[in-house]
Amino acid sequence: MTDDPFQSSKRVLTPSERISEVLFGLIMVITFTGSLSVTEAGREDIRTMLIGALGCNLAWGIIDAVLYLMGCLADKGRGLRLFRAVRKADNPETAQRLIALALPPVVASILRPEDFKTIHERLNQLPEPSDHVKLRRDDWLGGIGVFLLVFLSTFPVAIPFMVMSEASPALRVSNAIAIVMLLGLGYAFGRCVGHRPWFYAIAMVVLGGTLVALTIALGG
Repeated sequence: MTDDPFQSSKRVLTPSERISEVLFGLIMVITFTGSLSVTEAGREDIRTMLIGALGCNLAWGIIDAVLYLMGCLADKGRGLRLFRAVRKADNPETAQRLIALALPPVVASILRPEDFKTIHERLNQLPEPSDHVKLRRDDWLGGIGVFLLVFLSTFPVAIPFMVMSEASPALRVSNAIAIVMLLGLGYAFGRCVGHRPWFYAIAMVVLGGTLVALTIALGG
């Protein structure tokens, strides 16, 4: 039994969360590189674009990390409220309903009334929780992970502009890297959902391109 029954129930970052964070950072940086006019861009324009892309992903990495930590606190708070409600339930039916709400539906559907009764009794045996929840080590690691994924996803696409003197070939290499990354993200997502990885790989490229086009068109 863990010494913190209200610690976050999720991993530091699930595979789908990692994919989402990298995709977010990738879309942001492609928006900057895609708005660059290679026929008119000089070194100063490229430098401005790189600073903008890095700065934007730095800011959004911090924002995303804060939102992740807020989500962890909300998850813990919900668990604490539910725990107290179960302990205060005045009849077994109410306790069973509350416990079922905390479980995945497929798990709750196979439990018998005596199973819920056992869970209720064991919950009542736990020590009284503190009045408030707080962030733990894994939560902070998750927040740092979110920040790094968003921020570091900038670099593979931006590196060609850092090492190549001409904008046109740098943009072609950058776009090729972006396509490979989108393919990899889509393939990984397909494996997460257990269905046709290559379909999702191609769909991710189409989705990424559409999102970038919309962002640029809307002035993002």
